[in-house]
Amino acid sequence: MSYGTIGQFRLPPFASRAPASGASVARAAGTLEAAPRPTVRAPALAHPAPWWRRLPWLAPLLPVLAVQTVLSARLVWTDTAFQDEALYLWAGHLEIAHWLHGSPLPAFPTYFSGAPVFYPPLGALADSLGGLAAARLLSLAFMLAATTALWCTANMLFGRRPAFFAAGLWAVLGPTLHLGAFATFDALSLSLLAVAACCAVRAGRAGPTTGWLLAAAGALILAGVAAYSTLLFDPVVLALAAVTGWQEGGWPAARSRLTTLLAYLVTAYAILARMGGPWYWRGVSHTVLDRAGATAAVSAVLGQAWSWTGLVVVLACGAVLAGLAVERTWPRRVLLAVLLAAVLLAPAEQARIHTLSSLDKHLDAGAWFAAAAAGYAVDRLLGCLRRPAWRAVIVTCCAGALCVPAVAGARQARALTGWPDAASFVTWLRPLADHSHGPMLVENPSIAEYYLPAGQHWQRWSSAFNIMLPSGHSVAQSGRIGYPGHPLVYRKFIADDYFSVVALDHGQSDPFDRALRHYLEINHDYRPEAVVPYGRNGYTVWLRVRPGK
Repeated sequence: MSYGTIGQFRLPPFASRAPASGASVARAAGTLEAAPRPTVRAPALAHPAPWWRRLPWLAPLLPVLAVQTVLSARLVWTDTAFQDEALYLWAGHLEIAHWLHGSPLPAFPTYFSGAPVFYPPLGALADSLGGLAAARLLSLAFMLAATTALWCTANMLFGRRPAFFAAGLWAVLGPTLHLGAFATFDALSLSLLAVAACCAVRAGRAGPTTGWLLAAAGALILAGVAAYSTLLFDPVVLALAAVTGWQEGGWPAARSRLTTLLAYLVTAYAILARMGGPWYWRGVSHTVLDRAGATAAVSAVLGQAWSWTGLVVVLACGAVLAGLAVERTWPRRVLLAVLLAAVLLAPAEQARIHTLSSLDKHLDAGAWFAAAAAGYAVDRLLGCLRRPAWRAVIVTCCAGALCVPAVAGARQARALTGWPDAASFVTWLRPLADHSHGPMLVENPSIAEYYLPAGQHWQRWSSAFNIMLPSGHSVAQSGRIGYPGHPLVYRKFIADDYFSVVALDHGQSDPFDRALRHYLEINHDYRPEAVVPYGRNGYTVWLRVRPGK
């Protein structure tokens, strides 16, 4: 072994030499003191992030929410209650009275499009605090929550810039602005559907998934309880959970998330069906599975849907094509296809049954998903620009270009709220309802029931769909929601002078109205009193001239 090493370790060179003399040490120290110190340079700074990435996370969303709030709030005080608004708010007041005092209730579950114990009491509570405007502002809060959920979902899937354009496009659609000033269950169900989709996407990312899948299932179940038509979009949320899981962990993760979420949903729906009983099943069957069709042409349904969401559909189609060309993995391509397919579900279903009824509400839920793909398409288009300066200019221009769909959406929302003003009709009918204590037949009594104190005595009000008996039972139902009752049954009640007041749409010429007018004209116990203005036609009112038999 040499002196310069010990075992496997080599000693420093000075370790094997003799100790240096004092003069040598002094000369070495002088040399070290005279040697210049090395210059330590600061590390070069990284390229600063774009300004929009340095903003707080939700800051770009705030202008979108502000615009949506202003455009929807303009519609809150413009009209009296629509018939659907009046029906659900009136039902909510009756539900609350039933909870507090045990008051009897009509068979709401048999013909409502959502559970009467969910949204109607919420809307009625807001109505008690601030009237119809407060109930509509509650819907606006739900729609703002849906926009926020869209921002979060698109941000997790594609990034902040696509999320901004997705939220901006959906927030200014005509149906979106309309539902933000419409006191029905649609805004609540749509916001819950949006939260469910957001939780499903979050569950597909890395990290614990059980809690997020449970939250997604809970929100999706509540959305289905609020509006049965939301069940149409359950497969879309299931597909989102599976595709995002596939993207993170492959087929095993996708299968696990899909089966878990599906198990939650099936179990919960089975429990709710057991709890609801035959009345709720009848309501689901009549309003969803056996919904009354109409005579609208397929071209009319598709044309109406295109006028409301054409821009979103075009951009979503562009996103699918861009995904096929740019994305390297199949999960991303399938994800974009799922988002596009969601916006096609409602038009396809309503074209099948040839109806335009509630198309705007159902279409808006599908547009929520497609808007995320539309934001991705805009971002890909901007990504083609190489220079950051040009890209910043184009991003600003695209953000400003959202004013065009905003103006169109505001115009469409105003057209959707163009129903007749009911003030004169309610004013004219109020003394008749207060002074006549017998049953009343009004073709569609929901407006009168909501605005008049006599509406709390629901056993007095009959409609073109059923005759209400003093016991609370009804007769003359056709068996399908949306179809009038049987004229021959009404003929018997008119012959017995059962109704103290009869109000029929003056301009209707369908067989049901013609038959009832004929029965009233040949019965000398009724006299035509007036034509009350309401919309284009008004109501023809007959009064009973002597007490009923």
